[in-house]
Amino acid sequence: MLNKIVSIIQKIGPGLRQVISNTAWLFADKIGRMGLSLFVGVWVTRYLGPTQFGTLSYAMTFVSMFSAIASLGGLSSLIVRDIARNPSCKDESLGTAFTLQLIGGFLTILVTVAIIPILNPNDPLTHKLVAIIAAGTVFNAFGTIDFWFQSQLQSKYTIFAKNFAYLLVAAVRLVLIQLQAGLIDFAWARLAESAVGALGLLWVYRKQGNYIQAWRVSFQRSKELLVESFPLVLAGIAVYVYANIDQVMLGAILQENKDELGFYAAAVKLSTVFDFLPMILASSTLPKLTQLRGKNSEDYFKKLQIYFDISTASWLAIAIPVSILAPYIVPILYGEAFRASVPLLSVYAWSQFGSMFGVARGTFLAIEGKLHYSLIMSVMGAFLNIGLNYFMIPAYGAMGATVATLITYLFVIVLINFFIKDLNIVGLLILRSLNLYQAALRLKGLLR
Repeated sequence: MLNKIVSIIQKIGPGLRQVISNTAWLFADKIGRMGLSLFVGVWVTRYLGPTQFGTLSYAMTFVSMFSAIASLGGLSSLIVRDIARNPSCKDESLGTAFTLQLIGGFLTILVTVAIIPILNPNDPLTHKLVAIIAAGTVFNAFGTIDFWFQSQLQSKYTIFAKNFAYLLVAAVRLVLIQLQAGLIDFAWARLAESAVGALGLLWVYRKQGNYIQAWRVSFQRSKELLVESFPLVLAGIAVYVYANIDQVMLGAILQENKDELGFYAAAVKLSTVFDFLPMILASSTLPKLTQLRGKNSEDYFKKLQIYFDISTASWLAIAIPVSILAPYIVPILYGEAFRASVPLLSVYAWSQFGSMFGVARGTFLAIEGKLHYSLIMSVMGAFLNIGLNYFMIPAYGAMGATVATLITYLFVIVLINFFIKDLNIVGLLILRSLNLYQAALRLKGLLR
């Protein structure tokens, strides 16, 4: 058996082997964190109950809608792409990206703190939660360090730093439960995780012989990055709007029924626990696909098709079991108090195709230099989802928000590709991947 595995590995080219190795590290990391997140998250959710959990989820979701400002949505793909093409631009690209994201973090704090009192004028607890959680976005600027390791397909180094922070704060959350802490304390724990994670990234970067002091800030480079990433920033905000506006609108429309928001947030949390998969695939394949695009067009499109095949297989492998087993998953994890989350989870589980195909298409757009389409489609999706939620939440509550999300993803992620000439290839890649028999043959061909 061992000899057979070794034989299969030897047949894989060195480039693909590097991608698989990097993906394996990221996958192992996410699986470990997912298990810990489920354990700690379930305990926290049970402790807080539907009402408090709904309130905390509302604050976190609200801040996340503006996180594209802090991260300059899509900047990571641009930096990884540029360093993969020209490693000599490392210090200038990283230094400029760090400065831009630091400024974005402070802007996020200002925007969220200014808007939340308008949406929830009589809820001082939510105001405090938003302010604390938003403060953590400043530390996200240190995620720039991860761009370098991604470009070198060496994500294993940042995994250790991130896991240390996660494990430490996970332990803190368990202690908070034992101490019967209040809701505000859990918001502070989230902020602490961002801060410790930033310190960990600085440490591992230095251990690998790199110096943050060598980073340079270039005004010209910042202008180039802002011009190229501006559509992604707006698109990122729009994406977060149509992906998370359901919870914000549920909290705003059903202010007197935070339990409904808690049930919905619990279902969404379980449905999106595997959202790391498309991000792992993207970070591991982007450098190699970028290199192939300039060398071998035919091989590039073959590998791109396989990328979409893997995305489809991952989606179905998650959606089918979660949807079927929802009546058992929810009571076991969250208890009978969250029984109302069962039908929501059964339906929402299928929305995973939105992140799978959405991230894959985003990778294609970054390589092809057509990122402006992200803005167009995201804005359309935001308006569509807001409209659908406006009519469906008052009538159907959390289930209305669930269906609105599925309809929005179907239109913005899949159908729209057939109406834009430059994106017809993406629609074709998705259709081919949905032919499961042919997709399986292509994936099997990787091992020949």
